[in-house]
Amino acid sequence: MSRIWFTDRDLGKQFPRILADAGIRVERHGDLFPPDGSDEQWLEHCGTRGRVAITHNSRIRYVPNELAAVVRFKVPLVVVVGKVPTAELARNFVHTLHRIEAMLDAHAPPVILKVYRASPSELEKTAAAAGRVEVWYPKQ
Repeated sequence: MSRIWFTDRDLGKQFPRILADAGIRVERHGDLFPPDGSDEQWLEHCGTRGRVAITHNSRIRYVPNELAAVVRFKVPLVVVVGKVPTAELARNFVHTLHRIEAMLDAHAPPVILKVYRASPSELEKTAAAAGRVEVWYPKQ
């Protein structure tokens, strides 16, 4: 399945550029919405147009109106986790894409996945080590 990915404004311009350079079809928040647009707007866009949303905002599950939008619009949402530069988050996403897609294939939306970076020891062995993917919502 060929997915189109949507990057939230908190991922800036570099994250979607790295994905696009890897051949991943991506829409960028800044190309479609004003900077002060609500999260509900882009979540609705993703749900109604079949986009997979990507954010770095790990609080989204705890904000009632944002979680409600994920559920109402049946959004597949991927939260990239880590306090590292955006480029590292993007490279990890690319290296972990096969695992992310497998989880999306196994879980119908609405779903929130968390994507973690590979461990330091795994990254020492290979810089292209895939990270870990977990279902964050609905709770299993």
